[in-house]
This record gives sequence, structure tokens and C-alpha cells, in this order.
Amino acid sequence: MKNNIINSNIDKIKNIGSNNFISDCVFVGDNIKIGNNNTLKNCIIGEGTEILDSYLEDVVIGSFCKIGPFSRIRPNSRIGDNCKIGNFVEIKNSCLGNNVKASHLSYIGDAIIGDNTNIGCGVVFANYNGYEKNVSKIGKDCFIGSNVNIIAPVKIADDTYICAGTTVTKDTLKGNFVIGRVKESSIEKYSYYLKNKKNK
Repeated sequence: MKNNIINSNIDKIKNIGSNNFISDCVFVGDNIKIGNNNTLKNCIIGEGTEILDSYLEDVVIGSFCKIGPFSRIRPNSRIGDNCKIGNFVEIKNSCLGNNVKASHLSYIGDAIIGDNTNIGCGVVFANYNGYEKNVSKIGKDCFIGSNVNIIAPVKIADDTYICAGTTVTKDTLKGNFVIGRVKESSIEKYSYYLKNKKNK
């Protein structure tokens, strides 16, 4: 299918696929690559950035980023340079520094994230408490493991390491190691009881 391009300087795009809708976008620098099936509305896209199968609206994307496939970046978001925003990652009203990675299956809402921070698979920024939105601030060089919940408002200091499966509700200090799991327990052979009960 053909592309629908409105009020955008596509001369900066090195490679462009098909079935894209591009409206009111500014492409800065060279070697920008736009794959197939993208919707880009009112965006500024930096040099060397690649976008695949994604939906972006009212955002600024830095240079040499990789966006998608299947990412959604919602209004009032700013992505720094050399960032990776991957499969099924949604970002809303957030600012990401340089070299931030959120590679898959995460929601980042109302957040400020420092340089060189890694967002693991399944991380959720819980920004809404039922009546108001709150902001989470994440420092530089942080590691946020898989399936972590960040409960806003909260401040995560530089160099914090948050273990997979942790729910964070309190501010951290620089260099903290944060873990908040329930201790695992096992009941020997109880699964057989449940299976037999189900089959009766």
C-alpha cells in the first residue's frame, strides 16, 4: 500500500517502507529509516533513528534510536539519544534520557528516567491512584528488573538495582539494592490433591 505523507520533510528519510501515515513531522539529520505500517503525527525524529510498525503522536525522538516493532509513544513524551523502545512498550507523558532501554511489554506513564537506565520486561509505572496522576522519577544508571511495579509518586536514586517481581512504594537512596518479594513456600505433592479434586 502507498504511504500518506502530509506536511513532512521526507527527504531526510533514507529508507521508507509502505503503508505509513506521516503527518506534520520534522525529520532532523540523515539516515532515518521508517519501516512499514507506522503512524507518525506531529513528531520530531532525530538522525539515524529507525521506526518499525509503531504509533507515535506529539513526541520528540532523539538520534540513533530504535523504536518498535509495535511500540506506542503517546503525547508529551521525549526520548533521548541511543534509546531502545521495543515490542509492545507504551510510553505516555514521559521523558527518557540517553541510552535508556525498554525492550518489551512495559508501560511507562508520567515518568522521568535518567541516562543509561534499563527497564525490564513487564515493568509497570502505576501513575494513577483513581483521582489524580503522579510522577515517578528514576535516576541514572538504574536497573529495573522484570515485572516490577513502580507506584507513583516515588523517587528512585541513581545506581539503584530493583529485583524482578518487586513493588516499589518508597524512595530509594543512591546505590540501593531493592527487593520486595513474598518468600516462596511449597506444599509437598499438593498439586496431586488439586488435580484429583478437579476430576471428581
